[in-house]
Formats: sequence, C-alpha cells, structure tokens
Amino acid sequence: MTDLVVTSANVLAASNAERDNGIAGETIVAGKAIYLASTTNRWMLADSNSATAEARAAKGIALNGASVGQPVSFQKSGDITIGATLVAGTSYFLSDSPGGLCPLADVGSGEYVVLIGIAKSTSVLQLSFQYPGVAL
Repeated sequence: MTDLVVTSANVLAASNAERDNGIAGETIVAGKAIYLASTTNRWMLADSNSATAEARAAKGIALNGASVGQPVSFQKSGDITIGATLVAGTSYFLSDSPGGLCPLADVGSGEYVVLIGIAKSTSVLQLSFQYPGVAL
C-alpha cells in the first residue's frame, strides 16, 4: 500500500474549515486521519482494517501533533492543505496504516472503504468523510 507522504509542518486548514479540539489517546501527527474512541473519549488513529468498526470511521484530520493526554486540533470538513502531493480529481481513502491516506487503487482486499476526500488541486483536499461499512 502506498500512503501519501505528508509533511506535518505543511498541513493547514483553509478558511472554510470546520475545526474542533480534543485529547489524544495515542501519539498523533498532523495530517493523520483520526476517530473518537467512545470508551475513553480520546482521539485515536483511524485504521481501515481494524477489527472495530468505530476505529474505521475516520472523523477528522489532525492539524497538530500530540502525545497521549495532550490537546489535538483537527479538521472535520472543508478544504485542507494536506502537506502531500495529490492528483487533482482523485479520491483519497483511509489506508491500513493507522491514520494513513491513499488512493483507492491502494486499498487492499479485505480492507474497509473509507473516503477521506477528493483532491481539488495538487495540494488541497476537500474533506468528505464517508464510511459505508463495506470491505473490498
């Protein structure tokens, strides 16, 4: 699987971004897809092949790095400069690397399809989190 190579320092929310904050339940870096763990009420790295449906349902992209127990800011919708090179018009999905993003061609057999967004340019991703609960 080929994940996007994200430069964390280049991850930036656009003016139309819907943002929120929470507490990290594990080490998180900017540009990673995250979900809220209901048992701990902490944000964790989403994973497309997790045994837990909750962990597959990405809800945001981290805007900063955080260690366990530290505040993490994240973006839930709108445009984001993701800090990686994108292909305009390409859809990007949650990968089986915790928090990783990849094109559909790199979502492997048995992994769940979780749309993260569609590239508006070579650097901007329009977020559109969708988790239909379907595995390839």
